[in-house]
Amino acid sequence: MSADMQQTAEGAAARQDFDIDRLSAYLAPRLPGFGGHIAVERCKGGQSNPTFLVTAGKRRFVLRSKPIGTLLPTAHAVDREYRVTAALAGTGVPVAPAHLLCEDSSVVGTSFYLMDFVDGRIFWDPSLPGMAPAQRGALYDELGRVMAALHQVDPVAVGLGDFGEGGSFVARQLARWSRQYRASETQPIAAADALIDWLPQQPPSQRQTCIVHGDFRIDNVIYHPTEPLILAVLDWELSTLGDPLVDFAYHCMSWRLPPALRGLAGRDLATLGIPDEASYLRRYLERTGRTYEIPQADWTYYLVFNMFRLVCILQGIAARALKGTASSEHAADIGRHAQPLAEQAWALAQTISAQR
Repeated sequence: MSADMQQTAEGAAARQDFDIDRLSAYLAPRLPGFGGHIAVERCKGGQSNPTFLVTAGKRRFVLRSKPIGTLLPTAHAVDREYRVTAALAGTGVPVAPAHLLCEDSSVVGTSFYLMDFVDGRIFWDPSLPGMAPAQRGALYDELGRVMAALHQVDPVAVGLGDFGEGGSFVARQLARWSRQYRASETQPIAAADALIDWLPQQPPSQRQTCIVHGDFRIDNVIYHPTEPLILAVLDWELSTLGDPLVDFAYHCMSWRLPPALRGLAGRDLATLGIPDEASYLRRYLERTGRTYEIPQADWTYYLVFNMFRLVCILQGIAARALKGTASSEHAADIGRHAQPLAEQAWALAQTISAQR
């Protein structure tokens, strides 16, 4: 992870106290050369899974853990994060080297995995303030290149042939996220209810299956300190086998989201030097060798589906904030975006019939 992430979060909801001696005793025999003065510091980010910088002498690691407390079924899957990160090492997808997975909750209070600290840049604002247009364009081109590389990895060749069911991806995801939404529902949202009823009736056919990241955003990658080169893709909690176009549409959702949700809506992309959604999608299709046209109605559906999925994630953050188990002190504010995003998604869904 990056030096940009070495910011200690404040507030009780953002803390997770470790017994450093116990953690050190667990890691020392499992990591050659581990030792020296041990320090643990909470990192910025990690809305879902708390993330920590572990310093041991001159070496630095990143620890990703499940949150403390009662969790939704299948959520916060650090074991899946560890497995996919380890499997992708040596492929064309840059990842932080993963060292170990610990499912013994007596060590830090919950499951965790440990990977190398990767020094570089993380950009929290997708408009990339302070940069020249050419710099922004190069950074986005690299972002699209890496996602295309991920979708070209053969799951079987890297030992991930059983990482998910693959087929009927949207239907399975809708069932899962609808359950998650109901389990974390804090107040009725009419637009979300409408999407839960409407989405299962509309899914386009799935043409391909590959490894999907599930949360690919510009703030989930680490760039080289000075070059437009991605050194590591982060936050693989939602990864599985699925439809690459659905995964890419989630990534492109940033073009539709407001700045409050780290989006680009309302920005003058041409002046900024950031590609528009259509040209970015076209370049991705070229890189992956997908020569077929995507019907506009299908692309719009993928965006609506992913907006709904983000609504479910925001609802889960809101629910954890109410319970006091959220990973961030800003969780309540973030969770409040669930309703307006659901309403935006439902309005977009109404445009699909005219596109067919």
